Amino acid sequence: MSSELEKRFLSLRKQVIEASFGRLNPVQRDAVFTVNGPLLILAGAGSGKTTVLVNRIANLVRYGTAHDSDKIFGTAGEEDVAALEALLKDGGKLTARLASLLSVNAVRPWHVLAITFTNKAAGELKTRLEAMLGSDAQDIAASTFHSACVRILRREAEHLGYPKSFTIYDSDDSLRAMKEVYKQYNIDDKFLPVKSALSAIGRLKDQMVSPAAAAAQASEYRTKLVATAYEGYAKRLFSAGALDFDDLIYQTVLLFQEHPDVLEYYRDRWQYILVDEYQDTSVAQFLLVSLLAGGHNNICVVGDDDQSIYRFRGATIENILSFEQHFPGAKVVRLEQNYRSTTSILDAANRVIKNNVGRKGKTLWTDNGEGDRVCLYRADNEQDEAAHIASVIGQNLKNGAHLRDHAVLYRMNAQSGPIETYFARAGIPYKIVGGHRFFDRKEVKDIISYLSVIANPRDDLRLRRIINEPARKIGAATLDAAAGIAAGLGCGLMEVIAEAQNYPALGRALVPLKNFCAICDDLTAAAQEQPLDELVSTVIDRSGYRQMLEAQGEEGRTRLENLGELVSSVKTYADEKGDEASLEGYLEEVALISDIDGYDEEADTVVMMTMHAAKGLEFDYVFLVGLEEGVFPGEMSRYSDEDLEEERRLCYVGITRAKKELYLSCARTRMIFGQTKRNPESRFLTEIGEGELQVEESPVAAMATTRISAGAARQRETTRQAESFRSFTARSGLTGTAPRPTAAAKRGAGIAFKPGDLVEHKVFGRGTVLKVTPIAGDTIVEIRFDTAGVKKTMANYAPLTLAH
Repeated sequence: MSSELEKRFLSLRKQVIEASFGRLNPVQRDAVFTVNGPLLILAGAGSGKTTVLVNRIANLVRYGTAHDSDKIFGTAGEEDVAALEALLKDGGKLTARLASLLSVNAVRPWHVLAITFTNKAAGELKTRLEAMLGSDAQDIAASTFHSACVRILRREAEHLGYPKSFTIYDSDDSLRAMKEVYKQYNIDDKFLPVKSALSAIGRLKDQMVSPAAAAAQASEYRTKLVATAYEGYAKRLFSAGALDFDDLIYQTVLLFQEHPDVLEYYRDRWQYILVDEYQDTSVAQFLLVSLLAGGHNNICVVGDDDQSIYRFRGATIENILSFEQHFPGAKVVRLEQNYRSTTSILDAANRVIKNNVGRKGKTLWTDNGEGDRVCLYRADNEQDEAAHIASVIGQNLKNGAHLRDHAVLYRMNAQSGPIETYFARAGIPYKIVGGHRFFDRKEVKDIISYLSVIANPRDDLRLRRIINEPARKIGAATLDAAAGIAAGLGCGLMEVIAEAQNYPALGRALVPLKNFCAICDDLTAAAQEQPLDELVSTVIDRSGYRQMLEAQGEEGRTRLENLGELVSSVKTYADEKGDEASLEGYLEEVALISDIDGYDEEADTVVMMTMHAAKGLEFDYVFLVGLEEGVFPGEMSRYSDEDLEEERRLCYVGITRAKKELYLSCARTRMIFGQTKRNPESRFLTEIGEGELQVEESPVAAMATTRISAGAARQRETTRQAESFRSFTARSGLTGTAPRPTAAAKRGAGIAFKPGDLVEHKVFGRGTVLKVTPIAGDTIVEIRFDTAGVKKTMANYAPLTLAH
């Protein structure tokens, strides 16, 4: 191959590769074509970080280092150059030969590990990779931290003394296990609440502190008590063959630290590591990533130091701020072009976040145009705030928007109540993200516990949950006696129950225990023969759960519907996984589901959630409520610069969720936790600058101010008249009293709606009243709206008027 032909080929190859990523901006392409060595991608909100991640993996697998390489693997001739020219000109056919010539040191798909934080994000990553790479994407490991660790531990857990079929405890399981520890060690829950101990233990695991180390460093009675509880809790989980959520990463790091051969295997398997949302990693997660990347040093992390908002969960912003120190020679790429929001919204975000000191620094910009000004509504109280939100949503719907385009974000869950109440009574559909999860319902947890015991008979905690559910005359005293025997023998509770006839202490409950064991034996056999969804139905039937719920009438039917949804969930899992579906695999998915995974973007309802839960999402219209000192930023941030900076980052996250319009609100008074507060406006509003906002004052607040002013004027006039009257009587020698002021006129009663009335609703528009039902000082009005169908609203609460 002549040097001239080689130059032409290399130039054309580079152009073809760049054309493959032609939709990316120059900075994004720079990140994609940086293949080897440590890379930090500082990705601002809405800057297309997922797009960069997907395209970078595609470049690794498809082209390797070819973009910046002068190497050619194989012999390229004139016909190959002509083929590349055809590709660039009219999208000619990419043959297998041409594909091989376009590639230099391409990475095998199974050598790539991409880690993100939520199942939703991991699923999106896989879907987009499959669209770009086809079947090659199937061999790429794309998962959450916890899912990746579960996969490792299922293979390697025996190195740590755990069974491969270990159980994953959820928060409720952990709570129950810790209560048993408290009984064992006589720990007073009033001095150290169980939840506080579990939280402290979670932080210790995030810091990779073992029970022994926790005991060694404990310097006061409370920390010593935590260390004692930690030790007892760890022993209880170990004996049950169980891990809690924090253990998944903690134990995997221990595995790699204590077994270098195992670490070497996974280093060789995953030679290129990509980590999303790196600003939210904990010490344990940092160690996990560092250990895996230590062999080849090909680590790429994507994150935004301005969106680090999970310090309360153990995340440390230092991981991203110190990346270059941890990985010498690292390249840093800043993604500052935003594709989501308008300039007005980004300017507000930039003005807030620039006040933080602990940041690397970047300024978001966009080509989306100026957009509408950010709105600030000064409400009288939280009810007025809710009414304003409903009014704005109604106006947007009239302009063609959907309910699902709107999100109401708040600092803490306690703020949602007044808005929920207003929406419910006004008939506005809404969904709380992060509320009571499907898998937290009692009947669902009970059947999941049956499945867990089938998968892992050593799971004493789940066993105790279901052994008398439905009631089988197996009481707490019997269970305590059986647990005592198991502890003395060093075996599991199930082993003792199966041999109950050998232990006199269990004699009174021998028949119920034997019946329960027979149920478990039948279900274990069914698990070997039946498809997963049939197994769940069998568990519901054979356990007696269906019969119990059927006897409960309407409530039982509702709970049976939930179990029907559980069967559907299992069937969906089995269909998606095919031959890889397993009972253990399904239980893992249930354990790893997060609140946001239940968010359905297609449901046409207003979305309500905390700003923490909203991270990673976007909406056309966003309401940030409660912008008052002591609410947002929170009260505790007054005492810590670190806390205040995290609150500011949270504000930045909230602002940058908005695509088209952003509505901020504060209230003159607000009831929080039963107390009415009059807090100053949030400093974040000051940082944005009132001159940059479109401010609307509450008419309710204005009326209140007018009433106060009018009342004061009347009082002054009354005082003047009284003084004049006293002066007159004194001069004339008369006695008497000043005339009493007249009472204000009473306001008229509310509108009395009746069937057939034409009405106007601020959200749903025009409609006809179908039915009116008086109830508790109010009226339920059933209306058929022209566009929204039939809705029910409360007359005294709904934004409802008679239409003309």
